[in-house]
Amino acid sequence: MKFTVIIPARLASTRLPDKPLADIAGKPMVVRVAERAAQSGADRVVVACDHPRIQQACSSHGVLAVLTRSDHASGSDRLAEACTLLGLQDSDMVVNVQGDEPLIDADLVRQVALVLAEREDCVMSTAAHPLDTLADYLNPNVVKVVLDAAGRALYFSRAPIPWWRDGVKAGQPQMPTPAPLRHLGLYAYRAGFLRQFPALPAAQVEETEALEQLRVLWHGHRIAVHVTPHGPGPGVDTPDDLARVRAVFAARPASA
Repeated sequence: MKFTVIIPARLASTRLPDKPLADIAGKPMVVRVAERAAQSGADRVVVACDHPRIQQACSSHGVLAVLTRSDHASGSDRLAEACTLLGLQDSDMVVNVQGDEPLIDADLVRQVALVLAEREDCVMSTAAHPLDTLADYLNPNVVKVVLDAAGRALYFSRAPIPWWRDGVKAGQPQMPTPAPLRHLGLYAYRAGFLRQFPALPAAQVEETEALEQLRVLWHGHRIAVHVTPHGPGPGVDTPDDLARVRAVFAARPASA
């Protein structure tokens, strides 16, 4: 199985300025992400960036980076341009690893690619894990997914799905059984579909939920889902998140 990891990286960030370049144990965060992704067995790992500063930082650490347009509306648009710049064929597989996940599980990256390789009926694959707290189940910032019998996504939502109709006791909802699944923002695509995706009209349900992957289902395509037993490592959205990740790296042996 061959696949390319592409890491979209945008310099601007409202909550954490210059986020891809944030130092983590002596290296920019986007480089740390690329190093983790390389452990997945990918044929190559490429950063798709919007600014020469990111490209230069990657180059100085031996990470391949391509410079894409700065006006892309989403990471998917940036990935599509990167596929063209890299000369990928329509059948080639691409895994999108977010540039703010320096603790991404490399084996999970490979598993998401493997699921897509095994599922010719799907244009994409992604990952999910069982939720274990009611707070996460009810949290609209935690995206949930419901699967069909073949392990494909039926729907993604910020709402608590599936909703346990008879699971409200004393006014307090309960967790369904089996545990609901939290969607993880890790995707694999075939390059041909990835290039087509930005041209698909947005779906109303996508705009309502603010979840881009719903456009795929709305247009009748299928998404395979790999279920992993464990949640992800912490990502980086805020200065507090960055401090937590730095602490993880600081606690590791110098050779790690």
